[in-house]
Amino acid sequence: MKKISGIQKLYIVVIVLYFVTFIFNIDLVKISLFNFLDLYLKIFKILILVFFVMFITNLFLHSNKAKKEFKASKGIKSWIFAILLWILIWWPPYALFPILKEFKTKWVSNSLLAVFLYNRNVKIPYIPISILYFGLSFTIILSLYIILFSIFNWIIIGKLVKEDMKN
Repeated sequence: MKKISGIQKLYIVVIVLYFVTFIFNIDLVKISLFNFLDLYLKIFKILILVFFVMFITNLFLHSNKAKKEFKASKGIKSWIFAILLWILIWWPPYALFPILKEFKTKWVSNSLLAVFLYNRNVKIPYIPISILYFGLSFTIILSLYIILFSIFNWIIIGKLVKEDMKN
């Protein structure tokens, strides 16, 4: 017999609770389902946009392209590229650590890596839920603050860590 996983147990408990609630209070189940559908419809359009951006990012932006851009860009262009690249790449960080190690050893300074890593907190897949919970203006302001503080991070790391600037 196959062992039931934790998530399957959770689904079973939720279904049983909905069934029991349906038996005793059908109106509560209707309200719950309508609220779920309303929430789903609110974020569905944004999710389609997020999936489209993720698809385009994966289609055109890969590690070889990033390496080429970092090699070619100098000065402010490399900083803008670092900010935008980490916002657009939605992969988990452990998948990017080998690439970051190569960037560090060949082309990129510590302060540019600090900018790169700090902007990890602006994630396109989390924008819909952030807008839903906190509102559009808060999400935009928070994202702009994260980007701004990544630049402060660049300045601080640049002063704390003396290095040969590769960019």
